[in-house]
Amino acid sequence: MRGPAIRTLAAGVLSAIVLAQPAAAAWREKFEVHGVAEGDMLKMRGGPGTGFDVWVGLPNGTVVRVHECTQTGGTRWCEVSLERARSLRGWVSWAYLREL
Repeated sequence: MRGPAIRTLAAGVLSAIVLAQPAAAAWREKFEVHGVAEGDMLKMRGGPGTGFDVWVGLPNGTVVRVHECTQTGGTRWCEVSLERARSLRGWVSWAYLREL
C-alpha cells in the first residue's frame, strides 16, 4: 500500500519541478530548422542520440513544435512534431532549431 502512495507523491514532486523550470514554457513554441549545411537535412531520429534510426530528413525552414528536451552526452536532443504532420514525432539536435 505504501509503494503506490510513494510513487504518486514522487510523480507529483517531479512534475512540479519540471513545470517550475522557465525553459519548459518555451518547449511548446514553434521553432524552425536552421543552420543545416546546403544540400543536407536535419535528421529526425527515433530517439535522443545518433544511435537511433533516422526517420526523415528536415530541410532548413521546416517548422516544428518542441515537446521535450533531454541531454545525451554533449548534445541536447528535443522531441519534436512537424507543424504540417503533427502525428510524426521524433528527436532532433537542439543546435539546429531557432525559435520563431
